[in-house]
Amino acid sequence: MIDPLADLDIDVRSFDIQRLVTVYPDRSGIRWWTKAWFNGSEDGEAAVEIERECAIQFLLDRIDKERMLEEYYPKQMEVYHNAIEQTKENLLKQLNIS
Repeated sequence: MIDPLADLDIDVRSFDIQRLVTVYPDRSGIRWWTKAWFNGSEDGEAAVEIERECAIQFLLDRIDKERMLEEYYPKQMEVYHNAIEQTKENLLKQLNIS
């Protein structure tokens, strides 16, 4: 499939939705949690308990942000993907390319 936006001088990052994910242990270092923030939300999403090994892999950059978000925040990522797709469709309509 050919990307109709490929030849346009558009900074697609300006259409992206900010996403942040982090991992952290409890005080004893036995239980680990992940927490995410979407679109600059101050409170973020509810923390989700994860396996220690997953947290370590994330901290070592062996699991990327997108994979963590897709795994532990699937509903939020579905909303994210839909919003990006809708933005792209709206942009194409504005440019009369669709």
